Amino acid sequence: MNAASLTLQAALGEVATDIDQRFDALLSIPDDPRADLYRAMRHAAIGGGKRLRPLLTMATAQLFGVDRDCAGRAGLAIECIHVYSLIHDDLPAMDDDDMRRGKPTAHKLFSEATAILAGDCLHALAFEILADTATHADPHVRVELILDLSRASGPSGMAGGQMMDLEAEKASFDLPTVTRLQAMKTGALIACAVEAGAILGKVPPEQRTPLRGYARDLGLAFQIADDILDVEGDEAVAGKKLGKDAAAGKETFLSLLGLDRARGQARMLVDQAVEHLQGFGPEADLLRDIARFVMDRDR
Repeated sequence: MNAASLTLQAALGEVATDIDQRFDALLSIPDDPRADLYRAMRHAAIGGGKRLRPLLTMATAQLFGVDRDCAGRAGLAIECIHVYSLIHDDLPAMDDDDMRRGKPTAHKLFSEATAILAGDCLHALAFEILADTATHADPHVRVELILDLSRASGPSGMAGGQMMDLEAEKASFDLPTVTRLQAMKTGALIACAVEAGAILGKVPPEQRTPLRGYARDLGLAFQIADDILDVEGDEAVAGKKLGKDAAAGKETFLSLLGLDRARGQARMLVDQAVEHLQGFGPEADLLRDIARFVMDRDR
């Protein structure tokens, strides 16, 4: 393992521990009838997962000297949205999955109703965290964080992409449509994670273009790598059932491009993502390492 990957592994481990500790403090189990609701949130939120989105927020915020706790809070809010989406995505009405991150899904361990409410609460908590003065003293920064996360998680972002994904089981999508679907379903929240770091650093929107290009290419590369893992991955390592897209008859980057072209496209996108960071020095090495990690991960 080279020095760059060692640095990335250390950063992933550090952020995973940080986010788990934040969830642990946020989701203390109350001594009242809401206890199972909190247990379901804790089950889905604590332990497992790459914590890629909080790491992106913290790595970007670091470029602009943002306080680490503020960046951690913004990353936690984005992870709340990500975890809520996984809980709902696993429900019988959606992808109907039994395992997530190597554990039974929330609705399997608790109940469908509890899982739905757990997702709803994590969604609400995300915006509560961002609205709190502890995230940033400047109300304009807090409002911009809330606005960007709202857009990334709503009908023009993640939820809209999920709806397109459901429709993909009934229709044959071409490559531009699949690209748009994944840019919304997966890419929007990844882009939001990078944008959040720049917002915290009070970087003007017109100066965020390189970071937006980085996030766009990273998000698409991430999804192509996911499609490849869905075919070539190990379920025991991935912690979830694989091969479901093909079984459902969905078009993916892999089905449309073939394995070799898809892999080549992902590597090109990773190279482009790194190229977008040419205006930064060694302080952006962690973001570069994250882009390269996308193609090397096994889950």
